[in-house]
Amino acid sequence: MMNKRRCFITGIKSISLSKREKNFLKEFKPWGIILFSRNIKSIEQTKKLTDEIKKIFNDKNYPILTDQEGGRVNRFKSFFNAHPLTGEYYGSIYSNDKKKFTNHYRIFVNKTSYILKQAGININTVPVLDIRVKGSSNVIGDRSFSHNPKIVSEIGDACIKNFHKNNIGTVIKHIPGHGRAKVDSHKLTPIVKEKYSKLVKNDFFAFKNKKSLFAMTAHIIYDDIDASNTATHSKKIIQLIRKNIKFKNIIISDDISMKSLKSSIKQNTLKAFNAGCNLVLHCNGSYKEMLIVAKNSSLLTKFIIKKTSQFYKILS
Repeated sequence: MMNKRRCFITGIKSISLSKREKNFLKEFKPWGIILFSRNIKSIEQTKKLTDEIKKIFNDKNYPILTDQEGGRVNRFKSFFNAHPLTGEYYGSIYSNDKKKFTNHYRIFVNKTSYILKQAGININTVPVLDIRVKGSSNVIGDRSFSHNPKIVSEIGDACIKNFHKNNIGTVIKHIPGHGRAKVDSHKLTPIVKEKYSKLVKNDFFAFKNKKSLFAMTAHIIYDDIDASNTATHSKKIIQLIRKNIKFKNIIISDDISMKSLKSSIKQNTLKAFNAGCNLVLHCNGSYKEMLIVAKNSSLLTKFIIKKTSQFYKILS
């Protein structure tokens, strides 16, 4: 029953569920689960894990996410070499020969989707729609398709369309744009000083009119819009995402345990919901923290249930 689930996504510790984790999932019923390299040793093992998760919820479509971008963000690295296949690589092909790009990229998405489906994963947190900016932190770097927001936007459309054709959901990230961050938000709080007018024409433009059912926020302060809060915790930025970028679907926070957010796990969770995030993401598998996030996450709203049903249609 979807209406018994709560508005959070959780990570787990290892390659199989512990008894404690099984009980946690049964009691708190997160909206979805995200898997990382620590959870993925082989396709067979991962399929066994995802089958077990889906059985707990009695739902073959239960949302299971991973970050399989290609390049250095490769959760399947124990058996799949995607290192050369960066966003930058595909952006370069696109710039030189769009027809060649269309063929190469479709094959890349088809292969990625095949592995995801074999492993029982149904959401890939792509495309990265952050623009490449000289002098910024390498946390985005070659994960970006281009410095040109139009190219980023067009490849983003191709990414979403191809994954949807393969019955895989997508998550545009990191909305409204992480490309100008000069520090890694896993460790510090990036502050972007650019004027609103420039951000709208460049960084935010790449996210406009996307058909993805999910978007993930940036843990970044945009000084000219809200000098006090990261996008994840900013009502102003979430409103901008809704009104200017016109994203009408589910907004997921980036990982609530990242060091960019300076409050406690409880406060980080509550502030994300208060700002307008629909789902809160918690990744590190720390049981103590998972409990805090779960206890501070309400049951799914009608909006989330409706959008989740739309996602389920992509899977069939």
